[in-house]
Amino acid sequence: MPDIAILLLLLTPLVGGVLVTILGKKNYAEIITISSASLVLIQVIFILSKVIHDKTITAFGNMFYIDSLGAVILLPISIVGFVAVLYSKNYMGHQYDMGMVDDKHIVRYYQGINAFLLSMIVVPITNNLGIMWVTVEATTLVSVLLIMLYFKENAIEAAWKYLIIATVGLSFALVGTVFFYYANINSGTSEDAMDWTGMVHNSKLFNPALVMIAFVFILVGYGTKAGLAPMHTWLPDAHSEAPTPVSALLSGVLLNCALYGIIRFRIVTIGAIGTAFSNELLIILAVVSIGIGAASIYFQKDMKRMLAYSSVEHMGLVSLGIGFGGLVGVYGAILQIINHAIAKPLMFFASGNVSQKYETKVMSKVKGVIKVMPMTGTLFLIGGFALVGMPPFNIFLSEFLVLSSGFQSGQFLAVSVVIVFLVVTFAAFLRHLIKMIFGTPAAEVKKDEMGKLAVIPLAILGSLVIVLGFYIPSQLQELIHNASVIINGGGFA
Repeated sequence: MPDIAILLLLLTPLVGGVLVTILGKKNYAEIITISSASLVLIQVIFILSKVIHDKTITAFGNMFYIDSLGAVILLPISIVGFVAVLYSKNYMGHQYDMGMVDDKHIVRYYQGINAFLLSMIVVPITNNLGIMWVTVEATTLVSVLLIMLYFKENAIEAAWKYLIIATVGLSFALVGTVFFYYANINSGTSEDAMDWTGMVHNSKLFNPALVMIAFVFILVGYGTKAGLAPMHTWLPDAHSEAPTPVSALLSGVLLNCALYGIIRFRIVTIGAIGTAFSNELLIILAVVSIGIGAASIYFQKDMKRMLAYSSVEHMGLVSLGIGFGGLVGVYGAILQIINHAIAKPLMFFASGNVSQKYETKVMSKVKGVIKVMPMTGTLFLIGGFALVGMPPFNIFLSEFLVLSSGFQSGQFLAVSVVIVFLVVTFAAFLRHLIKMIFGTPAAEVKKDEMGKLAVIPLAILGSLVIVLGFYIPSQLQELIHNASVIINGGGFA
């Protein structure tokens, strides 16, 4: 049964991409991709129910392995993938009507979306850490083509910058992966030495010095892809130049895939040398990321670049929670991954509606969004409040847990500095947001929404932002708790 479930999950976006290519028409491409994304969401929910019941799922021998940690990464991929595809119909349809893209661009776009979903899905379900590296690299190649969809000069420049920096970064991750493999081989294992389950089982036998060097390579490599500072420089350009639904996928879920790679190798590192080394490195990178994110948000003029720098900050918060450790800190970090994956696409979709309506991404030229587009404006405001950690929205709880764990673990200096950075982010982000949402719009801006499918995806995500601020379903709580135990060195919990 697990074999069939995993096979169907992988075949769905693959078949979707093939059908889009064969039929080659806009309407068919939209229907097929919405159908494939819907099926992926349904299948992931089924798989997650099995993980909650059985703790782990293996398929095709030991090739695929899904535990609670993999499940909490897989869930946002399916949710955001579905909502992004739904939003794409209206967003890309508007650009098609305006003559910005033609049928070839639309077909290429939906081919890329299906391939992008497929590559991201493989990351949290494969047991082989070499295959995980290959699929993370595949997400780079696919997303580069999506970023440069319009073949504009800025988009091509951003795509090449992303490709070069991410590929160089991932070459470091490849070296780190090889070092971990070598450590596993030296421990006396020759069979399935690249499998994560095997590495965790043998980690106590690894050479400590080799593990330390390997983890540094992993952290730099996957940290580049995750947008951790100071390796983040590709992220603002790529996220701001990509089509808005792609920006939502990049920021909301792709960054999680890279962080997932760091987390998997950190668990092996803990087994070999304990927590101190990896925790110190994660805390340092986290504080730097949150600080750079705060300063950059303050000086931003472009909506999407502001949201991109916000992602740098939030990836820093996830790393901070894992670095602080303990059940509370790691629970908060995992919850932050889920919360950010919901709130950030909401903001990108809202900014997409705004930029299409006002025909600009420059924030100083946008006034009175709530008067021009009441639904979009309201949801834009809700998403902004969530991103800066205001109660009662979802991110408040995860940030509170992360900071609380810092005090509990005695990391008073790091927590104090981070709180200062969060205050700067709060003030800067809301200053930009309130100026856009309120005020008097220009007379030439027509007052109506961009369409039902421009609002429905926002409403779905906005509802989740509010609900998760008050209530976390017991099944999700169990997944996060079990994932936290695994990250803290529980291995196969």
